[in-house]
Amino acid sequence: MKIGFIGGGALAESVIKGIANKFAEVKDIYVSDHKQIRCDELIQRYEINAAVGVDSFIADVDILVIAVKPKDARDAMNEVGGKVSANTIIMSVVAGLPISRIEEHFQTQAVVRIMPNVAISVGEGMSAFSIGTKVKTSDVETIQKFWSMLGRYIEVNEKLMDAVTGLSGSGSAYAFLMIDALADGGVAVGLPRSKSIELAAQTLLGAAKMVLETGEHPDVLRDKVTSPAGTTIEGIRILEKGGVRSSLIEAVIAATEKSKLL
Repeated sequence: MKIGFIGGGALAESVIKGIANKFAEVKDIYVSDHKQIRCDELIQRYEINAAVGVDSFIADVDILVIAVKPKDARDAMNEVGGKVSANTIIMSVVAGLPISRIEEHFQTQAVVRIMPNVAISVGEGMSAFSIGTKVKTSDVETIQKFWSMLGRYIEVNEKLMDAVTGLSGSGSAYAFLMIDALADGGVAVGLPRSKSIELAAQTLLGAAKMVLETGEHPDVLRDKVTSPAGTTIEGIRILEKGGVRSSLIEAVIAATEKSKLL
């Protein structure tokens, strides 16, 4: 398949890194970015096709990924809307841009809205997608295959996209904060910084993997490692006293509300 990108920023690069020579060969990946120096960087790193402007590929791609900043989305869609094949799947990763707005510019194409997170850069992303009015079953299969190259995916009703943004879209930052704080705790009790960060990061990674692979509720798994009068319950007591659980809940709610304003 031929894949085109409008916008060559960090998010687009993460997607390219994940799909190159897996979902599509590098010779079939095209990027349009407004900076020639950025195009040159992408060509050097991934051996893909990149240029200022879309005319060299826009009519031939099977999938077009719109990966520009929200403020630039209207101009980008105006530029390419009439040049895209009716059979092209339009994937938008533009934060806050509803499907209805995208379909104004792509009236005959299948339109999909996606909210990935930063972990797609290491193949462990969490992406949620919502489908437009022209999406067929075969399109959904293509979408699922595409995003499976980058981690996990779920399909949600579009009205839940702001909640997805508040939880998984912003959630990587919450996890980084927790890793940093745990590592600081390790340093405070004598561990070297590098080893403390590794211990903290792998601990969160392992805990997440247990939740996903066992299917058990996090509370059940937590109870399994919380012995009566042991070390873990002492730590949990301090976390509850400090309102960590409530703060995380409020963080998701606040980020969701902010997403609604974009």
